Amino acid sequence: MKKRTIALLLSMGMAMSSLTGCSGSGDSGAGNSSAANDAGAQTGSTAAQAAAGNEGDAITLKFTWWGSQSRHDYTQKILDAYTAEHPNITFEPVPAGWDGYFDKLSTEAASGSMPDIVQMDYLYISTYAKNNSIADLQPYIDDKTIDVSGIDESLLNSAKINGKMAGLVLSTSLVTFPYNPEVLQKAGVEEPESGWTWDEFIAMNQKLKEAGVADAAVINPSLDTNLFNYWVRQHGNQLFSDDQKSLGYADDQLMADYIRMFKDAMDQDLVPTPDEMEQIDTLGLEAGPVVTGEGAFTQNWNNYSTLVASSNDKIKMVTPPTIGSEDKKGLWMKPGMFLSIAETSSHKKEAAEFINWFLNSDTANDIMMAERGTPSSSIARDYLTGSGKMAPQQQDMFAYVDLASSMAGATPAPDPTGMSEINKAFADACNAAFYEQMSSEDAAASFHKKADEILARNN
Repeated sequence: MKKRTIALLLSMGMAMSSLTGCSGSGDSGAGNSSAANDAGAQTGSTAAQAAAGNEGDAITLKFTWWGSQSRHDYTQKILDAYTAEHPNITFEPVPAGWDGYFDKLSTEAASGSMPDIVQMDYLYISTYAKNNSIADLQPYIDDKTIDVSGIDESLLNSAKINGKMAGLVLSTSLVTFPYNPEVLQKAGVEEPESGWTWDEFIAMNQKLKEAGVADAAVINPSLDTNLFNYWVRQHGNQLFSDDQKSLGYADDQLMADYIRMFKDAMDQDLVPTPDEMEQIDTLGLEAGPVVTGEGAFTQNWNNYSTLVASSNDKIKMVTPPTIGSEDKKGLWMKPGMFLSIAETSSHKKEAAEFINWFLNSDTANDIMMAERGTPSSSIARDYLTGSGKMAPQQQDMFAYVDLASSMAGATPAPDPTGMSEINKAFADACNAAFYEQMSSEDAAASFHKKADEILARNN
């Protein structure tokens, strides 16, 4: 698990408590399927936007996002294209990697210097919404500045926190286990199929290791709580209580079993230790072992094969292992990411216009080609599907969503405030067990106690 700066988040909470949040709330009433099929909806909104954006004072919008170098490169092309259509709008791009992204953002929020437009993650959107550091987008949805007619209402409302639309969902994603089929073939291991079990996963990786594969399963089980959340859900529980003031499961054996499974895998050299994983992470996504052929499996999201396609276009994806016939649909349609607007921005309207264009325009989607995940808007999905421009990786990503949706349960509420602390406590507990500083049972109990304290304090 990457380190998070808890003190900065706490200082953000104190600093942001003095800021006045946007007063608009109300019911969105958006996401109607009849509007999504209106062939003229995009053309009308694009024309109106172009007319508005080509006039007015010169404005610079600061935009920050995380991602790989390829994402940085094409996002700059998108910004250049928008400026070409809207000459009065220029951008100050602030690209970054995932590591340290939210540490820096929390500092900027506390000092009132957050960029106008912020790529936001589901893990942290509640924290920033409840601290009033991101603006309510509902007024811009209501006045049609942002066209959400193509977004499913439940997915759209995944960013609705305390009556505030804290972000505009860009994409949807699901947990996946990407793998290198050539590595499996050389090792004489059959490719997995949806519905495979954790026991089968371990057995496959034992065969891979025996065949000389250096990194059988490049997985960090303590990176954050996403994979553990999947584990909890497939056992019929939920990670957080409905009021988000405590964990949602009672039996700590659930986490102890999760830790023990991966500890046993580490002992067999099937999965890297946390220190080994830290070294692997320095290689970058596109130079990781699974991409280069030194590894077989990894765990990521369903846009992984698209992210690494420039380095290896043969990567495939399979749904994560199940617990067998008793599996309770652990998968969920996770909002991939959001675009939010800083409460301190002086150009909220212009930022909202850009977000609408980024989401719905053919130009932006031609450049982006679903790299940020399966588009949330049917306008974008329909355009890409019918364009004939999608690479096999994009087609696989769309197909994966169709396949996995039948195995998915209900989308949970946005993660509670305090997720940075929760993730650190989770990593600390797991890693203590992985390095035999405490038993799996003690680690699970320690996490439960700390997590309940964090959740009670923040929610």
